Amino acid sequence: MRGLGYNDGVTDGSSSSATAYPGCVISAVAFYFPNKVEQAISVEEASDAMARGGYVWVDVTVTDTAEAAPTLRELGLVDAGVIEAAMTGEEATLHARHDEFLHLVLTGCRLAGRDVELERVDAVLRRGGMVTLHRGRVAFIDAMHRECSADFHRHAQTPSFLIYELWDHLIENYQHVQNQVEDMVEAVQRDLMTAVSERVFTHIAELGTDILHFRKILLPARSVLTELATRKSVFVSEATQPYLINMVGSLERVLQDLLVDHEVLNNALNLHMSMASHRMNQIMQRLTVISVIFLPLTFLCGVYGMNFKYLPEFDWRYGYFLFWLVVALVVIAQLVYLWRKRWL
Repeated sequence: MRGLGYNDGVTDGSSSSATAYPGCVISAVAFYFPNKVEQAISVEEASDAMARGGYVWVDVTVTDTAEAAPTLRELGLVDAGVIEAAMTGEEATLHARHDEFLHLVLTGCRLAGRDVELERVDAVLRRGGMVTLHRGRVAFIDAMHRECSADFHRHAQTPSFLIYELWDHLIENYQHVQNQVEDMVEAVQRDLMTAVSERVFTHIAELGTDILHFRKILLPARSVLTELATRKSVFVSEATQPYLINMVGSLERVLQDLLVDHEVLNNALNLHMSMASHRMNQIMQRLTVISVIFLPLTFLCGVYGMNFKYLPEFDWRYGYFLFWLVVALVVIAQLVYLWRKRWL
């Protein structure tokens, strides 16, 4: 196997360099907090970096689960149970405490067209480092790679800053997706006010399902973050916990905004159905008025259309004109009555 490229100096951007292994791509970086130094290292050099006081972040991007599992077992980066869960587990948000490590399962999101896709990340926290494991590229992990170096030099004090970075970019990911969902809800509102097709209703149903699914991801994420922020642990420093508590508030706001989006979507659909019902009632009212007008006229036509031999009006010179006079009086009387009843 090839090791990662080694970087002897301090870098200004993301200092991790990635190398392909069978079934996965692995990057690693060591952070030294006393003198604010970060170093790209190989996976094989991780133990030495920890011994020198560094805190190592190893990020594993799985490209082939069948090949990646043996590779990760050979490297010994994480427990075999964690590897199995990461390779086969569904998207969720949970955590498990062990004597030697803390296992977090986080779920990011991305919009693919109009569908919300979930991205699972398994994070293993040890005393000397953190391993993140995910299948394919993950949006909030990519953001963490881009900004982690600058945040480390700017305000990092303890190794727990990586936990802060992880949750900070995850919540930013949630906020970004929620903003996109909000834009989609507004677009649906506009569609419902203009031309409406069956596709709009299909989109509304799918969007409502995605919002509820998204909410099911956020609720356990809030519970996990709250426990990390309030429960003492050797893997999370007390100096970091107040910042995590603030993140709980941010996550709560995302949840509230998502509920508002779902309510707005339902209200837009209900408003459209009410408008459609109102238009249908107006049409039925017009048809009813026409029927009411023509009902007595149909009766008159039926009377004088009978095939009896002796009808007095047949022999009267002005019978035809009298018929139309009666028709006109009946129609006028009905129109006046309907107008007074405000049916017209």
